[in-house]
Amino acid sequence: MKRLVDYHLNDWKGDIDRKPLLLRGARQVGKTYAVRALGKSFTHFIEINLEILPQALQIFEKDLQPERIIREISVLIKKPIIPGKTLLFIDEIQVAPQAILALRYFYELIPELHVIAAGSLLDFAIEEVGIPVGRIQSLYMYPMSFMEFLAAQQETLLIEEILMHKLEEPLSNVIHEKSLSLLGEYLAIGGMPQIVSCWSKTKDPLRCSKIHYSLLDAYRQDFGKYARKFQIKYVELVFNSIPRQLGNKFKYSLIEGEYRKRELAPALDLLVTAGIAHKVFHSSGQGIPLGAQIDPLDYKAIFLDVGLSQASLDLDLAGWFVDPLSEFVNKGSLVEAFVGQEFLAYSDPLRKRNLYYWNRKNRTSVAEVDYLIQKKQVVPVEVKSGKGSTLRSINLFLETRPLSPYGIRFSTQNYSRHNNIDSYPLYAIVSATNLEQENVKKSLESLL
Repeated sequence: MKRLVDYHLNDWKGDIDRKPLLLRGARQVGKTYAVRALGKSFTHFIEINLEILPQALQIFEKDLQPERIIREISVLIKKPIIPGKTLLFIDEIQVAPQAILALRYFYELIPELHVIAAGSLLDFAIEEVGIPVGRIQSLYMYPMSFMEFLAAQQETLLIEEILMHKLEEPLSNVIHEKSLSLLGEYLAIGGMPQIVSCWSKTKDPLRCSKIHYSLLDAYRQDFGKYARKFQIKYVELVFNSIPRQLGNKFKYSLIEGEYRKRELAPALDLLVTAGIAHKVFHSSGQGIPLGAQIDPLDYKAIFLDVGLSQASLDLDLAGWFVDPLSEFVNKGSLVEAFVGQEFLAYSDPLRKRNLYYWNRKNRTSVAEVDYLIQKKQVVPVEVKSGKGSTLRSINLFLETRPLSPYGIRFSTQNYSRHNNIDSYPLYAIVSATNLEQENVKKSLESLL
């Protein structure tokens, strides 16, 4: 399956100023598959998994000399490591945090060698040992986006139509309805690569659901790897609560039991570090950067994937295939989470993207804008799971923010522009993202 990250990995391969690369993302988002695909373009591909091959750990315990390390790896694997011709892939590198520090010396002493490291819980090791500043690059991966899902369904002409379509022109009804139907499929199964592959081959939602549940179990089994023994029950409680609180400010008081925020809040932070959850921070939206204006105590939370969110809640998926338009209306909070997932997927993978929203509460009125995105200025975004004709909150935001000249609405309606509101259909989230950024644009074009 084609992935957006493939373009960025190939770009890294050909960059004469490249540095050892850390591929970062949650378990099962496709990191290992992507590196193996890149490895086919090298004369030699060396993969060592530090969980599966524990004897390799000793190689990084002696010292951090890169010449010795690659010599001993070569002997252990019985394959040559030739700078310029070999891709060295160190998987599950978090098992040996010292190996992360060793990457610095690969850059300084053997810059010709292509080195990639990944790990399902990599960010915990990074918190422990840090990253050598200016010596290592990071590339962030997420579940498959809707555009990647379309590529897996061989819908490249539809991808091209969405990428090139002008806002001022409605899409023909037949293509609009087809796109919403395909989006319904995506919202049913989500973007986890193993599940998308299953759907592409079988079109069997029951098979896909079984994989959903196995992935949720795998995430639960990881709790003991990064949470202290007394924290595991709190992580489990928060893990189960996130899908139930989609679309709303996350409240620890809604978690059943007599638990305190000071016990539960660190559990959510652990899930965020593991890539399983993302916080959507409240920002005043007065200007750029959005992150400088957040309230760190006011945030929503979304799961890494909409398919897993529904599996966690044991929701019936049939409606997405039978009557997707009704499901868009009935599952508005899930649709809102999907938009956040899309924003992350189409962001520049060279840096970590954060999500923001805005609300105003006073005695006379309550207003909320689902997302704020940062382009050349702050752009408010409202997500309407149905046709979405009421835009009171976004208009209030624009009236009180003179530096924000326009807003964006996503709904099941066709493309349109009215006054200072740009309206996109929900299947075209990509059109409102960073398409003006060259590497993002080229990565999307690589799906065609």
